[in-house]
Amino acid sequence: MKLTKTLLAGTALAMSAGVASAQDMANDMTIVSWGGAYQSSQLKAYVEPYMAEHPEVTVTWDESSNEAVAKLRAMNEAGNITWDLVDVVAADAIRLCDEGLAMEYDPDELLAKGDDGSSASDDFGDLIVSDCYIPQIVYSTTFGYRTDMVPEGVDAPSNICDVFDLQKYPGKRALEKRPINNMEWALLCDGVAKDEVYDVLGTPEGQERALAKLGTIKDDVIWWSAGADTPQLLADGEVFMGSTYNGRLYSVIVEQKQPVAMMWDAQVYDLDGWIIPEGLDEAHLARVKDFVLFATDTKRLADQAKYISYGPARKSSAPMVPEDMKEHMPTDPANATNTFLYNYEFWADYRDDIDAKFQSWLAQ
Repeated sequence: MKLTKTLLAGTALAMSAGVASAQDMANDMTIVSWGGAYQSSQLKAYVEPYMAEHPEVTVTWDESSNEAVAKLRAMNEAGNITWDLVDVVAADAIRLCDEGLAMEYDPDELLAKGDDGSSASDDFGDLIVSDCYIPQIVYSTTFGYRTDMVPEGVDAPSNICDVFDLQKYPGKRALEKRPINNMEWALLCDGVAKDEVYDVLGTPEGQERALAKLGTIKDDVIWWSAGADTPQLLADGEVFMGSTYNGRLYSVIVEQKQPVAMMWDAQVYDLDGWIIPEGLDEAHLARVKDFVLFATDTKRLADQAKYISYGPARKSSAPMVPEDMKEHMPTDPANATNTFLYNYEFWADYRDDIDAKFQSWLAQ
């Protein structure tokens, strides 16, 4: 487990929009996220401004979001909740909520109104996909590829099924070490219609079909677990193409100026946001509520888009996104000609069973 600490010391107290009096709040928080460029954007947009107003607060980062469900289950069983706020994808939030491991909340009590006067429930709208979920951003999982590794005389890859074409586009691929997205792309490229993918994937035969398609490139895949892995593999030239989050690719292309380009076809939209673990003591819960109120207002969510190309989850934040970032957003019309809609509820229901089958297949 990687841990990094950000410490600021001081004595002045300043309440952003206090949920409880300062003396009733804990002065430490453990925030769980994904590391890399995404966590850096959260630090700059949310944590550093909050700590500037609250110099008595110490924040510890834990980069274990990809293991959040298993670890919160273990903490709950042990009766020892050591995390205060956890960034998770929507499907994991639904699972945690269903299992009683995440706290239910009322958006209009916990979250600030929009700058345009809209209620939080209206401003976030349908992106509140669970009674426990506090949305932050809309992102996509898509592919980047090395422009200098495209074979001579061949067009650059532009179709999701180019990932499975080793003859036309030889070279290593990077795919996430989990079934989500990989199974959907495999079925799309095995001839399943987009609107039938989850019906097929919900059957044992459909699962075997997806794994068989992935098996056609399995020997040429480097499997990743952390969001920073594919950008590094691309930067080092160890893979020709690889999947990751669009904001990580933005960092490689725009900030690092690597010879990498985006392939937006069949990008999978998803949400990222916070859950508050069930079972926090009163002091830590009061501090977390105060931070969440601050970190999810209209301005703060728009501020995150300054640092990474993810769309803010509040409608009132959209007009504040910097113009030079809009073209890098997954929701930009030029990038969204063929998107794939991720089914949160399907994966909340099927994740454990399909993941066991996928990991068994990987080990073969």
